[in-house]
Amino acid sequence: MSSSARLQRMNHGSQFRAFSLRGDHYARPIDPFLGVDHAWISGPTFPPHPHAGFSAVSYLFLDSETGIDNRDSLGNRTLIQPGGLHWTAAGQGIVHEEVPAESGKTVHMLQIFINLPERKQDAAPFALSLEAQDVPSIHKPGAKIRVPFGSFEGAVSPLVMPTEVRLLDISLEDGGEVAIPVPDGHVAFVMPIDGEVLVDGQPFGLATPEAAVALPQTANRIVTLTANQGHAKAVMFSGVPLHQPVFWQGSLALASAEALTKAVSGYQRGAFGNLQAAP
Repeated sequence: MSSSARLQRMNHGSQFRAFSLRGDHYARPIDPFLGVDHAWISGPTFPPHPHAGFSAVSYLFLDSETGIDNRDSLGNRTLIQPGGLHWTAAGQGIVHEEVPAESGKTVHMLQIFINLPERKQDAAPFALSLEAQDVPSIHKPGAKIRVPFGSFEGAVSPLVMPTEVRLLDISLEDGGEVAIPVPDGHVAFVMPIDGEVLVDGQPFGLATPEAAVALPQTANRIVTLTANQGHAKAVMFSGVPLHQPVFWQGSLALASAEALTKAVSGYQRGAFGNLQAAP
């Protein structure tokens, strides 16, 4: 893993634990992704909070025990079921909240933070949802690949996204192997989710600190994932880098200090809106 990305284990009591990947000031080497949390949530963890300048995506794994109740200041209320996802393009600013749908059950999920091109960071916020049954998948000998966003071998997600990215949810049987071409112009990286997965022959799993793999970016790149010690699961991310600065303050991330100041001011005066009281 490149030293300009960092992985940390987060554990805020028994309700939330995660492996969290973050990029550096310019988000290399995972640009256009700003960060990923591989998380387990069993109680209210994310009360109403603002976002601006990027997309916040919640993707639930099929083995999640319950869904996520998502509310935002646009008036949307969405139940994200296991296997589904919700995409919030924050743009100029939004407030949202996410809580497990059933108390005492664990949500197994990815929280993915994807940068917006600077020209779209001042656009009106919007949200996209995708039900589990609408996520396309590919079956190969010893492997199943879900395509929540982007495309792979003819499987095309119906989501129309503001940033060019791809996510593959890869399940491998014992001894299974799959070769994944990296789209031209994409930066790519892998995170193991369950079991031990070999990435181009190098073993990775949740017990190792290198739980995210930055892959060399070369033309006609093919990445081979193998499970040789039982079943394994990994996710592979890729996207076209934006090569733009990232200025953070809390959960706001903009491409310039001036835009960040504007966003902070907008949130403080209530321009992001408010959540309606939950029933």
